[in-house]
Amino acid sequence: MRHRATGLALLLAAALAATAVPATVAAAAPAAPADAPAVRPPHAAGPGTDHAADDPFTADRTNWFRQDRFGMFIHFGAYSNLEGEYRRPDGTTCRDAEWIKRQCDIPRDAYEKQAQNFNPADFDAKAVVKAAKDAGMRYIVITSKHHEGYAMWPTKVNDWNLRDHSSFDKDRDILAELKKASDDAGIELGFYYSIWDWHDKDFADPATFPAYEKRMYAQLKELVDTYDPALLWFDGEWDTDNPHNPWTAEHGERLEAYLRGLDPGLVINNRVGKRRVVDGDYGTPEQEIPGAPVDGQLWESCMTLNGHWGYARYDQDWKSAQTLTRNLLATTSRSGNYLLNVGPDARGRIPQPSVDRLRQMGDWLREDGQGQAVFGARYGGLVEEPSWGSVSRKGDTLYAAVTRWPAPGAALHLTARTAFTVRSARVLGSDQKVTVTKAGDGFDVRPAGAATDDTATVIELAVDPGPTARPGTGTGLKQEIFDNATLAGTPRITRTDATLNHAWKYTGSPAASIPADRFSIRWTGTVEPRRTETYTLTTVSDDMARVWIDGKLVIDSWTPHEPRLDKARVALTAGRRHTVRVEYAEQTGEAHLKLLWSAPGQEQQVIPRSQLHTR
Repeated sequence: MRHRATGLALLLAAALAATAVPATVAAAAPAAPADAPAVRPPHAAGPGTDHAADDPFTADRTNWFRQDRFGMFIHFGAYSNLEGEYRRPDGTTCRDAEWIKRQCDIPRDAYEKQAQNFNPADFDAKAVVKAAKDAGMRYIVITSKHHEGYAMWPTKVNDWNLRDHSSFDKDRDILAELKKASDDAGIELGFYYSIWDWHDKDFADPATFPAYEKRMYAQLKELVDTYDPALLWFDGEWDTDNPHNPWTAEHGERLEAYLRGLDPGLVINNRVGKRRVVDGDYGTPEQEIPGAPVDGQLWESCMTLNGHWGYARYDQDWKSAQTLTRNLLATTSRSGNYLLNVGPDARGRIPQPSVDRLRQMGDWLREDGQGQAVFGARYGGLVEEPSWGSVSRKGDTLYAAVTRWPAPGAALHLTARTAFTVRSARVLGSDQKVTVTKAGDGFDVRPAGAATDDTATVIELAVDPGPTARPGTGTGLKQEIFDNATLAGTPRITRTDATLNHAWKYTGSPAASIPADRFSIRWTGTVEPRRTETYTLTTVSDDMARVWIDGKLVIDSWTPHEPRLDKARVALTAGRRHTVRVEYAEQTGEAHLKLLWSAPGQEQQVIPRSQLHTR
């Protein structure tokens, strides 16, 4: 199970604890509990606040998420009761799934009436977890509340929930059942929660939105305190109407800080804010797989088994297990996670075609140890992604998942991105000979026999990536902080900064004496790589940033901008201390600055303090 964060994160937890105040609720709902949290916790932020608790690329807090790779998404709500079809009073039928209320323009009273009949009596948490386990999935994320606003747990905040507004057994709690079954199986459990709410009367009006926001905080506190989720998966943060969505980046900052105060170990997706690289712990591409590792942020691709998230009885266009397994291999080879959705029907049952495909995926993962190419694996790095499959890496082993097997005697070519050697190679599940020879810009891999699997045949290559210097003994860079945005005059503060990983956001700043707007910082010292390679340096910044290496300006992003990434390729030598200077300026609004590096032999991460020296 997951490890909780310590140190700075726990200090933030104490600082961010909310004072309990009564929450205002809509007229149709009962009063919120007296311990509903305030929207703006006192002392949560201000000059000197830094919201960056750790580096998600390396933190213990996110380790399970980076290793597990494969999860089950469950879309389940009052919409499931309609099973994708709404018959209008005029006799016509409108089709949709989880968006059916909005897309079919179902009147509020009619939607509430159908929800009163919702009775997922056949929901079986053990069967759900077994389906996930059989698939090889390591975590589950279920919709606790979708855009319709309907809570799938017995919330005390309102009566628009599965206990109080359904025909379901009042003594059952499906989230509690799923939590126990997941814990028993060693699977992490997370909750989806929609910010956008079609049902709450206070949501759409900015004047009344704070009342909704208090209820949202109270519900999220219920979820965290009652079920101890490993992850929160937000949605519905985008600008839209019908109904109008008032959510802003400032709201996201406040919510994320509050949640990290409740539980510093939570993993939170970027839709807690505005789906940007500076929001949450990881990005969320939907129904697509990025063509390369995502810069600046962990990522997870969520996808459907057919064409819908919620259950739609008419949608029988199921993806094949082969396609799904290859999707999983592709995401892993680019250091991503794969969150694959199932939609239970009105009775709470996962459709059999979903169960069948998940089991087939698990069969592939278990056969001959092929799951080694996924679990704990990441971007191949040392080689370019080939046209004939995908390549992932775990330590000093590459796993080439071949989806286009070569003709007899032909070779699979691997293009090298850096110097390394191949010590040995074998086909998992076969004793056929595999020869590897240097060829052109890389290696030719020639298996002697046939493919072992039509989905993908895995060739395991033991590699020697070359020498790596010992970890450095650095303590960080010299940091000079100015109380103006132009680096002018004498620094207000001079100190050592352990690592350039900062999220001051709207309300924070680098020190209590520095205002949240119009400040600037200069970092100087040296950076010492452990490998001799061409590195990609990446800044995540808002407002302005620039970087010099060995006196050369390599990143120049000195025009005020919204949160963005800038990159430069720089040749660095192992054990050598290259001079580095980083300058940053904040005008108004948000403030962020991160400095990451990556290379064929170096995973993407914030440059660690051990490799940074004040001189």
